Amino acid sequence: QIQLVESGGGLVQAGGSLSLSCAASPRSFNGYGAGWFRQAPGKEREFVAALSSSSGRTAYADSVKGRFTMSRDNAKNTVYLQMDSLKPEDTAVYYCAARLYSINAVTLATMYNIWGQGTQVTVSS
Repeated sequence: QIQLVESGGGLVQAGGSLSLSCAASPRSFNGYGAGWFRQAPGKEREFVAALSSSSGRTAYADSVKGRFTMSRDNAKNTVYLQMDSLKPEDTAVYYCAARLYSINAVTLATMYNIWGQGTQVTVSS
C-alpha cells in the first residue's frame, strides 16, 4: 500500500496561484485513482477534484471549476493540483487521497482508503 505526502501549501493573496503536490511512496501511483479534498475550520471535509486511475477522467467541484486543474505524473509518482485565481474561501487544509483501480473519478471521500496528512492553504483578501 502506498503512503501519500502533500506539499506546496502556503499563504497567497487573492487572485494568486499555488500548486499542490502529492507524492506516493514506496510504490508507484500507477493503478490508483486520486482525489483532493479540503476542510476549512468549523466545516466538513469537501470534495475538490478527482482523477481516475488510468482513463484520464477528471471531476471538479463546481466551486473550483475553471480555476483548479488536477493532473498526474506517473513517472514521478505524483499528482498535482494547480490552483489559480484563488479566493479567500479557498482557505482550508487540503488533503490528497487515493484508491486502487478507480475507473471513474471518484468524488466521495468515503470511497478513498489512503490519505495524506494535509497541507494548509491560506488565501488573504
